[in-house]
Amino acid sequence: MKSAILAALLIAAAAPVVASDVVRHKIPGSDFPISAAVEIPAGKTLVFLSGVVPPVADASAPKGSLQAYGDTKTQTVGVLAAIDKQLKGMGLTMGDVVKMQAFLVGDPAKGGKMDFAGFMAGYTQFFGTKEQPKLPSRSAMQVAALAAPGFLVEIEVTAVRP
Repeated sequence: MKSAILAALLIAAAAPVVASDVVRHKIPGSDFPISAAVEIPAGKTLVFLSGVVPPVADASAPKGSLQAYGDTKTQTVGVLAAIDKQLKGMGLTMGDVVKMQAFLVGDPAKGGKMDFAGFMAGYTQFFGTKEQPKLPSRSAMQVAALAAPGFLVEIEVTAVRP
């Protein structure tokens, strides 16, 4: 009997770890669409994407202007679409994202405050959906400025390779 238990334990310990072994901890008592924490098992490959800034949304607007890139929601959707494309090119998906940092500039139309609602309206098109329910841990912060005057959003992510 002892040898059977020992054999079962050795087999379980030697079993390969799969992507589903990534553990995403919900925020207790909340339906806010982020994970409170994400655990990555040993031996997984982490992929760190550099910050991505928004594409031009209106080519007829003055170059580098806020009008050229759009409001926070428009910029968030553009940035996340670019991240999605980059991940797919690496054989990954948005469901593989385990950590996100979002840098938001205060919107002049919002009195210089970051448009968190606009950010969330774009974010929830990519995370916490029926098609893609996996939520990363995430930080969102207001910063003084980004590389171009019209940028309101820059996002960097970390993904785990399944």
